[in-house]
Amino acid sequence: MKLKNIAGLLILLVFASGPLKAQQAKGKLFIIGGGSRSDALIKDLVTTSGLKPTDYVVVLPMASEEPDTGFKYIDLQIKKHTQAKVRNFDFAKFGIGQKGWVDSLQNAKLIYILGGDQNRFMKSVLNTPIYQAIHQAYQKGATIAGTSAGAAVMSKYMITGKQLLVKDYKETFNQLLDKNIELAEGLGLLTHTVVDQHFIKRNRYNRLLSALALHPEMVMVGIDESTAIVIQGNKARVTGDSQVVRMAKPEKLATTSTGLIKSTNIQFGLFAHGDVFEIKP
Repeated sequence: MKLKNIAGLLILLVFASGPLKAQQAKGKLFIIGGGSRSDALIKDLVTTSGLKPTDYVVVLPMASEEPDTGFKYIDLQIKKHTQAKVRNFDFAKFGIGQKGWVDSLQNAKLIYILGGDQNRFMKSVLNTPIYQAIHQAYQKGATIAGTSAGAAVMSKYMITGKQLLVKDYKETFNQLLDKNIELAEGLGLLTHTVVDQHFIKRNRYNRLLSALALHPEMVMVGIDESTAIVIQGNKARVTGDSQVVRMAKPEKLATTSTGLIKSTNIQFGLFAHGDVFEIKP
């Protein structure tokens, strides 16, 4: 067969097999539900990241009201388990014009996002080179970690904490109402999963159920304090002291005339340290 004919046949085979799938990120996500962080949890984070003495960690403190204090504590914890340098890049304080920081960010082995206010963090990051650098680092193999607000920002659809139909703020959501939960754009490292934090400690079941009713095609994951999930591909491993809740696939989801949410059945899982479950990255 002539070379020209072989090339034509290869092109036909590519189109017949459908569009090429996007390359899966080489990195991992280490998502902590807030609260205290045990040394065992941080040791797991360092091990998961594969940190070597020549690597470095970048802490992004923009969600925090006390960024320097927050950095101080995580810096001390990480340095117990690695000789890798830990850097504090406060873009909210010094601006996004720090090109050297952006370049360093995309080459970090571990990126850690502090807790605080997820809305404050995304205000500093969305539609900026910082956002792109985080994604580039993740694609190349970095571990992206976050706690509390730093956990919430991992999702494409981020829970802001606000209710749309109830004026008085209740973080537990006292009612299960249709379209009551506000979701905003997060980092999008998880495109088919929504993460909630402080989950069991603060009894946020109604909040996550409200998110599931708004996006029934997605997986909802609630992570308790002092606990994390480690995501690589479509698997999530639980590590830490408490539990993780997984909700998905509501059946016969409907809304009453007064706006109440109802469903005949919802897939529910409760997991603890060492358990592995399916997730939609």
